[in-house]
Amino acid sequence: MPPPEVLIAGGGTGGHTSPGLAVAALLASRGIGCAWIGSRAGVEARRAPEIGIPYHAIPTGKLRRAVAWRNVMDLLVRVPAGVVAAHFVLGSVRPRVVLATGGYVAVPAMLAAAMRGIPIVLHEQTSVPGLASRLGARLARRVAVTFADSAGHFPPRKVVVTGNPLRPELRGGSPAAAACRFGFDAAAPFVYVTGGAQGAQRINRAVGETLGPLLELAQVIHQCGDNPATDDRAWLEARRAALPEALRRRYAVVPWVGAELAGIYAAAALVVARAGAGTVNECCQLGLPALYVPLPGARGDEQTANARLVERAGGAVVLPQAGLTPVRLLAEVQALLADPARLKEMGERARALAVPDAAERLVALLLEFR
Repeated sequence: MPPPEVLIAGGGTGGHTSPGLAVAALLASRGIGCAWIGSRAGVEARRAPEIGIPYHAIPTGKLRRAVAWRNVMDLLVRVPAGVVAAHFVLGSVRPRVVLATGGYVAVPAMLAAAMRGIPIVLHEQTSVPGLASRLGARLARRVAVTFADSAGHFPPRKVVVTGNPLRPELRGGSPAAAACRFGFDAAAPFVYVTGGAQGAQRINRAVGETLGPLLELAQVIHQCGDNPATDDRAWLEARRAALPEALRRRYAVVPWVGAELAGIYAAAALVVARAGAGTVNECCQLGLPALYVPLPGARGDEQTANARLVERAGGAVVLPQAGLTPVRLLAEVQALLADPARLKEMGERARALAVPDAAERLVALLLEFR
């Protein structure tokens, strides 16, 4: 592997990890080496090494909305320790440029890169930037945004609209492979339900409470997370076990998905999901109609902003969590599945928001600093 010229910093969630993975894949195809700085336990700590990217774990801290002693510990201990660790990593790797994918995981690396005079390209996935991105933009040479609407949050001279890259392995999935994997009928519609890597309890419970009627409408692949605090996975599996066999065969509940996600997306007639940046980008890039239930209370209400942007374009329906009930969820899914022409148009409108060559645009920005 060639010496790393690009160091990717960020993670914690899939939304902050996927763009880096897409860029890393494109860099590798061009013979350009990269390395990654991230947290010890985030999504990136598993995904980057899986594809052969040299990985450096550092301490990270997070500024929480609620007043908590952990904020003090993070600000006074973990973040400074992360900056020191990142400083040594950068001295060892000696990259020409740092790609920061946003979020609290990227902050120590951005601070260390600024101290060493290494150029930073910051990529913002959401329509409303978080605190880490707003602070990081002051240190960055370029700020790459997913949506033109986000440009107003950053210094105009730094902003470039690149879109949000899609991991290449998610394109070209096989519906037949998904049907075979889950034992489904390839001729019947699929609905994919996801609450993100950790799952979403409100979505999980709403689906579980209306499981029988929902499965009369469609086969359902449900990625529910595996959070022991909520025990949703065991609860959903018990609900599945109580179904008649004909309906039980139409429901797959899994804690998370991996390589099979490409096939799931290829087979899905509709996605029911939170509205994190990663999920919204994947649905738009792949032309998938979606029913979004945004996570309320996030800083800047960014998930609602993401979902409403797609809804305004005609590519999604937004169901606020405050209005999420089993009856309402069933009615929304039923109305959408009953109108295939509408679903097709929604998918086309969602795809129109995506930038297909987003990875190429980001790589072009990075190569400005070679």
